[in-house]
Amino acid sequence: MTRMTLLDAYTARVEAGEINHDPAQLAVVEALETVRAGLAAVEAPRRGLGLFRKKPAPVRGLYVWGGVGRGKSMLMDFFYDHAPVDAKRRVHFHAFMQEIHRDLHAVRETGAEDALNVVAEGVAEGLQLLCFDEMQITDITDAMIVGRLFEILFAKGVTVVTTSNRVPDDLYKDGLQRDRFLPFIEVIKAQLDVLHLQSQTDYRQNRLTGAQVYFAPADATARGAIDAIWSDLTGGAGQKLTLTVQGRAVDLPAFHNGVARAQFWDLCGRMLGPADYLAIAEAVRVLILEDIPQLGRSNFNEAKRFVTLIDALYEARVRLIASAAAQPEMLYVEGTGAFEFERTASRLREMQDKEWGREVG
Repeated sequence: MTRMTLLDAYTARVEAGEINHDPAQLAVVEALETVRAGLAAVEAPRRGLGLFRKKPAPVRGLYVWGGVGRGKSMLMDFFYDHAPVDAKRRVHFHAFMQEIHRDLHAVRETGAEDALNVVAEGVAEGLQLLCFDEMQITDITDAMIVGRLFEILFAKGVTVVTTSNRVPDDLYKDGLQRDRFLPFIEVIKAQLDVLHLQSQTDYRQNRLTGAQVYFAPADATARGAIDAIWSDLTGGAGQKLTLTVQGRAVDLPAFHNGVARAQFWDLCGRMLGPADYLAIAEAVRVLILEDIPQLGRSNFNEAKRFVTLIDALYEARVRLIASAAAQPEMLYVEGTGAFEFERTASRLREMQDKEWGREVG
């Protein structure tokens, strides 16, 4: 029985009305089909390996980059579901690197001389396909180890398929000691085919265009509306994402495919600072922030953090969906900082516009 190709499966979904035909996505599907076919070609002999049979050559992977909401994560899910191998894994890049740091710490505790080699070989053991969603480097500790980590994975024959919002040359752009990171970019370009998803349609933005994104008061009606938005954007899936920022752990309670969901107190009730909020803004494309309280002198520190968070989201053009005790202009009406909050209120209004977050170009 012939296995359905990705092109066949994509066409079937278009004809069923599940997705829209998109020539740019189709070009990526064709590239992913090359990887799928390559994996299928080596899977049978791999299963039949004997003591004297030559191990199949690794299959070349793919790096798909492009703007927000163009369907990269959907195509990754689509490819992963049809990948004809059992030894496969799909993981968000931030979550993967968090695991690496945790395992490095554990291995170093044993006194191993080369902890990174031990960890990388552990990841590669029995693994044929590794799929990453949203590869990006924001932390110097990640930048310093990722090159050698991937060299070991590639040497072990692991096929890597990844998505990113950035072209490889822009990874870790303007980061500290970036010159030490540059060899990793060359490894990526040498080991993976790089493809730009050039769709002109922002599907995620289209789902929000014209929709209410700021709810006040933060009552049961607001909660129900936000639950519906979360389900529409993520299918209801989500798991905790931990970002490492200057050695600190910053938790997003629910995250899926660039969409994060948190309570006000999760992000503003903790002693977080500008670097933490910048990391959040870099990691997410949509942030759902619930239960913003009335702000004033009684929660002045939390209010200051909220202002810093909104500034980071605004500069990064992250789409904000929020529920709050009051409309922006009435959130902070008394106490030190009320006058300065007017700028934040203005930004909260601007971020409600249906065009907000849509990339230019």
